[in-house]
Amino acid sequence: MADEVAHVLDVGVAGDHGPRFYAGIHRRLRAPATRERWYRPGMTPQRLQELVFLRRARDLMDRDYALPLDVVTMAQHAAMSPAHFSRRFKDAYGETPYGYLMTRRVERAMALLRAGASVTEACMTVGCTSLGSFSSRFSELVGETPSAYRARTHAAEEAMPACLVRVLTRPRREKASRIREARGSAPS
Repeated sequence: MADEVAHVLDVGVAGDHGPRFYAGIHRRLRAPATRERWYRPGMTPQRLQELVFLRRARDLMDRDYALPLDVVTMAQHAAMSPAHFSRRFKDAYGETPYGYLMTRRVERAMALLRAGASVTEACMTVGCTSLGSFSSRFSELVGETPSAYRARTHAAEEAMPACLVRVLTRPRREKASRIREARGSAPS
C-alpha cells in the first residue's frame, strides 16, 4: 500500500501541487514510526507522565490562585525547568501558565463582582496586587471594565445553576492584541 502511494506521489497527478509538495508527503510516509513529536496523537509513557506533571501545576493554579504564584513555583510543581514548563504548558492547554492563572483570577473576580464585592476587594481577594493591571487584564478578557461589569444586572446568571454559570461566563481571550489594535487605529 505504501509503495503504491509512493509511486503515485513520484509520478504525480493531473493538476498536482508540484514536486516539492509530493516530496514532503513522500518523506512523511517513509519516516520511521518511532519518531514521536508533541503534537502527534500517539501517547508515549513519557508524554503521559509529562501531562500528569502539567496537570499538577494546573491544579495548583486552580487551588491557590489567590497566592503570589510565579512561573518558577509552578514549574517546580511540574518538576520541569521554567522555560520547558512554559513551552509544554502552552502546547497542552493553549495558553501560557501566567495567562491561565490570570484567566482563573478574573473568573473568580467576576463571581465576586456579581455577588456585590467592590472592584478593589475583588482584585485583592483573587491575588492581584495592582488594581490597574487587574483592571486592564479584566477588560482585555471580559470586554468591559470591572466597575461596568459590577454595575450591570446579572439576572440570567442568578437563575442558572452555579456549574453552568462557571462554564458560560468563563473569560475567553480574544486573538486581537493591543499592538494590532493600535496599528489599526493609527492613520496610514
